[in-house]
Amino acid sequence: MSQPTHKKTMLDKRISQIQTGRIEIIDTVRGVALLGILLININFFALPFYMGSNLNVRNEYSGVNYNIIWIMNLGFEGTMRALFSLLFGASSILLLTKLEKKSSGLSPADVYYRRLIWLMIFGIIDAYILLWTGDILFQYAICGLFLFPFRKMKPKYLLILGIVIMLIYNFKATLDMYEARDTRLHGETALALEKQNVKLTKEQEAAKKNWNEYNEDHKIENIRIKSDNLVKDFRKGYLSIWQTVKPWNEHFETIEFYKDIFWNNMSLFFIGMALFGWGVLTGKRSNTFYWAMILTGYILGFFLSYISFYSRVKSGFDLSLITYYLPVDVYPEKCLLIALGHLGVVMLSYKYKVGSWLLNALAKVGQMAFTNYLSQSIICGFIFYGVGLGWFGALERYQIYYVVFGIWIFQIIFSNIWSLHYRFGPLEWVWRSLTYGKSSQ
Repeated sequence: MSQPTHKKTMLDKRISQIQTGRIEIIDTVRGVALLGILLININFFALPFYMGSNLNVRNEYSGVNYNIIWIMNLGFEGTMRALFSLLFGASSILLLTKLEKKSSGLSPADVYYRRLIWLMIFGIIDAYILLWTGDILFQYAICGLFLFPFRKMKPKYLLILGIVIMLIYNFKATLDMYEARDTRLHGETALALEKQNVKLTKEQEAAKKNWNEYNEDHKIENIRIKSDNLVKDFRKGYLSIWQTVKPWNEHFETIEFYKDIFWNNMSLFFIGMALFGWGVLTGKRSNTFYWAMILTGYILGFFLSYISFYSRVKSGFDLSLITYYLPVDVYPEKCLLIALGHLGVVMLSYKYKVGSWLLNALAKVGQMAFTNYLSQSIICGFIFYGVGLGWFGALERYQIYYVVFGIWIFQIIFSNIWSLHYRFGPLEWVWRSLTYGKSSQ
């Protein structure tokens, strides 16, 4: 016997509410991550690349700038991007699950790969038209191409895969640290022998040459000169800025991507898929679980973050010296652990209904994450580049966070007003329409 229509309607409504609630939680976390990413990105929008987290360029070893850089590196450097990456992996499963339940003309794989190809194009626009050297869209799109075959994998195997890939990143990054140290040791040995009038072998001559090049490239005087030149370039017109960022973007989207970024992203994507499968990202776990996640994530994460940045400070931000203070790379682990702590805070706030008005407001930011991410490039480009106000390199480090807070307020207000009238954000609508080959309603 068929079920009464009114009961079906009530059941469908309950299921819809549950699904919407879970999506709202994910959107809230995405909104937090999206706004949090700007805490670190602003350094590279507003200041020369070499100043990103290097205290030597402006000798920021005291005062408010020193405190700011410590706070940002301890709690936010890489952690909000890690949280965003976890959500990207989870969203891949969420999207494919929804598509597989629909009976539309396009297959799930077709829609999924169309979305990623367009995301890749938007990433190129972000890097080469909006002139942002820290774009993640292009990288995410390429990494996302590999996720489809793993959509049915059990969470525990996704977690294992993510951890293995993270260890590969650790190995590669640690190898770089020791290669830099060897460059110093072999180079200084060759120079010492040369001073004693010892004839150098070909290997020693090469070691001396490599060390001289490394040393010259890392001298603080030369870094300051390069920083000053970047300030001049970014305060010029569009073409000059484009010529400056082009080699940076080419480097990050090719060599740096395949060397490091790919492994970091993929590990977080797989772990995010696992967490989604276990209900961690949808608020299904107990309050005790999230409390444990907060305590474990923050205690271990802040410890690793502290020793990591402390080692960089003590080494003078010189990679060839860092192994004397930090024997192995721990960057992805500290990012993941603190990101899990941040995630736990949002989840418990949601479950305890603490600051519900703010969480709801942040959910709207998360629903329009694509629009808000690209608009950060537009807004910051206008404020700091020569095509706009030209404030590049003009502000103290602490002052750039006034700009961050202003952008946050604008994006929260804009997202919530827009959501009152439209189902999709403006660029979400464009992305969706391009994916399906027709205007979305």
